[in-house]
Amino acid sequence: MSFLIPEQLETDRLILRMFRLDDLSDIHEYYADYDCTKYTTQRQLEIHESWGKMAALAGHWSLYNYGSYALEEKNLKRVIGFAGLDYPIDWPEPEIQWALVRKFWGRGYASEAARAVKKMADKYLPDLSLISLIHPENHNSINLAKSLGAIYEKDFNLRGDTCHIYRHIKF
Repeated sequence: MSFLIPEQLETDRLILRMFRLDDLSDIHEYYADYDCTKYTTQRQLEIHESWGKMAALAGHWSLYNYGSYALEEKNLKRVIGFAGLDYPIDWPEPEIQWALVRKFWGRGYASEAARAVKKMADKYLPDLSLISLIHPENHNSINLAKSLGAIYEKDFNLRGDTCHIYRHIKF
């Protein structure tokens, strides 16, 4: 299959790559932690639900010819989260998303990954306008979106909850 974006990116500390089945335990560490999911799934997930989320992230590539990457930390050789392009059926537009296992917060990994994704999207999908949908209480993600040059555009009702749409401006 031919994708619209590269199947792998690399930064100083991360390999952004396609998901593999053996990533499940690392991804489940994210989805099983309420502090990680309180603004997204709004609850901890069971292992089979984490598998479904990971399968959806992987399957997105087949449906849109782009998607999100597993974030493999180079030194640890384990997945610490995901970042990439996402466009679920009830989203208003495609978005840049990011998520990290909690023990990796505050180290700049999300910023590093999101910047690589944004740069890649600007190069390979220059006509695609990207947003990030962020819960108004998720200050860390709001700050990251702003640091990427995204600008608050409006509120959006997503699945019965209010989110902010941040519009990503091209580099």
